[in-house]
Amino acid sequence: PRALTFPLPRAGLLLQEMTMAGLHELRFTEEKPLLRGQDTELENSDVFLSAVDTDWKEHDIETPYGLLHVVIRGSPKGNRPAILTYHDVGLNHKLCFNTFFNYEDMQEITKHFVVCHVDAPGQQAGASQFPQGYQYPSMDQLAAMLPSVVQHFGFKYVIGIGVGAGAYVLAKFALIFPDLVEGLVLMNIDPNGKGWIDWAAAKLSGLTSTLPDTVLSHLFSQEELVNNTELVQSYRQQIGSVVNQFNLQLFLNMYNSRRDLDINRPGTVPNAKTLRCPVMLVVGDNAPAEEGVVECNSKLDPTNTTFLKMADSGGLPQVTQPGKLTEAFKYFLQGMGYSECQGWARGWCPSLSAHAVPSASMTRLARSRTASLTSASSVDGTRPRACTHSESTEAMGQINHTMEVSC
Repeated sequence: PRALTFPLPRAGLLLQEMTMAGLHELRFTEEKPLLRGQDTELENSDVFLSAVDTDWKEHDIETPYGLLHVVIRGSPKGNRPAILTYHDVGLNHKLCFNTFFNYEDMQEITKHFVVCHVDAPGQQAGASQFPQGYQYPSMDQLAAMLPSVVQHFGFKYVIGIGVGAGAYVLAKFALIFPDLVEGLVLMNIDPNGKGWIDWAAAKLSGLTSTLPDTVLSHLFSQEELVNNTELVQSYRQQIGSVVNQFNLQLFLNMYNSRRDLDINRPGTVPNAKTLRCPVMLVVGDNAPAEEGVVECNSKLDPTNTTFLKMADSGGLPQVTQPGKLTEAFKYFLQGMGYSECQGWARGWCPSLSAHAVPSASMTRLARSRTASLTSASSVDGTRPRACTHSESTEAMGQINHTMEVSC
């Protein structure tokens, strides 16, 4: 059995926005096995590409900046958002997310949502090589391609899950089109552009290293590259064989030329821009992106941000710790009002405090008092958009801070 030390949210006022329920002190006491063919040893390429794809449909969607390859499962369900993913450099949606989305508890969640995987231009398996001289879309343009996906499928808004470069793209998308984004899970995000020293180092590395090696040093820490040889070699093989190398180099070059995300914590600078939706930042405690994620946390609104640092995890927590990440994602959804109580398919839960919440655990790294709000119930199962903490009279007088947990 699992011990529960998770404070239950209380009902709040129905407003235009809401703050996410905090993940407080939780302990993970067990791991559930992956589905058949998705073992953690990653012994061969089938681990990445043997997903149960029978329900997935592929689309090539026209956007202002070229075609975008998308795979989708399910159909829109009322006002419920779609889960939209974006992968990191060197990967595609299968290499990045198969292990996570095929984890059995994650499938219990996603069967109640549309799931939409986006492949960056030219990064999907079997993609045609771009012609010489092709101008790859900038990071801003990659973000500006996503409204075409939302419109094509008729989504009202999305919950984004992004890793690395994909997390940057989704954060940029939420800044430009905030009304289309209900929440974000950002893994390994680096909000900073490269300085000239970093740029020169990357150029030098590109001259002395192969493209797969360069990508591996982005995905994994030095410790992982030395010690976790089976995982690293599996990805080395897949990066070199599944993703078109010319197209990958274009994507990597564009990511390395990114600019700083234009975000600041509210109150720190005049007219500060920030992500308005609930955000969960995720990084492994042995990940090369840890410093960037910590800095991103310092720039976000503390009233709707959770920083999750995963113990015994490196650069790909969705691959090495899918169970823990699934548990955290479940609470993230519950914080926005989507709960298992009365069944996931029923949608909006009027009061989580009246129902048992599944147990889970994370060892606390550091946390401050974090208030929780959920909206009043909705008769038809549709859910209202989030409301800022300052707009709720119930939340008056309560102080929120970013909550940091490690699991």
